[in-house]
Amino acid sequence: MEPWFEAEIDVPISAIEHFSYCPRQCALIHVEQTFDENQYTIRGRLAHERVDKGEESAADGVRILRGIPLWSERYRLRGKADVVELRPEGPYPIEYKVGRPHGVHADLQLCAQALCLEEMLSAEVPRGAIFHHAVRRRTEVVFTDSLRSRTIEMAEDIREMLVAQRLPAAPNDARCPRCSLINACLPSVVGEPHRLRGLQGALFRPLEVGPSDA
Repeated sequence: MEPWFEAEIDVPISAIEHFSYCPRQCALIHVEQTFDENQYTIRGRLAHERVDKGEESAADGVRILRGIPLWSERYRLRGKADVVELRPEGPYPIEYKVGRPHGVHADLQLCAQALCLEEMLSAEVPRGAIFHHAVRRRTEVVFTDSLRSRTIEMAEDIREMLVAQRLPAAPNDARCPRCSLINACLPSVVGEPHRLRGLQGALFRPLEVGPSDA
């Protein structure tokens, strides 16, 4: 059965990793159009620029494409692949990350790329890889049925958030200190309702008028 979407809104492939890591971070970037840099985002951006600027090449008979635009009409996805190796057994997407392997967030992003490639090239994409600069190693990702289903469901959740223009609650947990959007998100404030109400009350408290001001 083909998926049906209420709104013809494309989901950026990059939003899938953002949403998996933190829905509020995803909304700040893709709903509020807020983005700040820190050491982690700068390192990631520079690493992607180096990869994307590389020329098309071939190694051991495998054609290597870089910075390839991706889209899917079926799942309403759009984005870009860092690298796609055109192997005899099928396209092989590779995503570059500056850090170490951490959770399934990048796997979901890579799976979305595979869904696009399958539709664009009418070819099966059973697996791909994530290259982690911190350890200088590829981690292969197999696009299982469960990973595909989770990716598609997450894309639908993101689309609903984009349509509703909704900003999820702040998690205020161990993820926050490393996030470049911590100053825009203010998790320690909005993540604590009692503190937030106190600050709101102080903000709108009327000024006291002294005798000399009357």
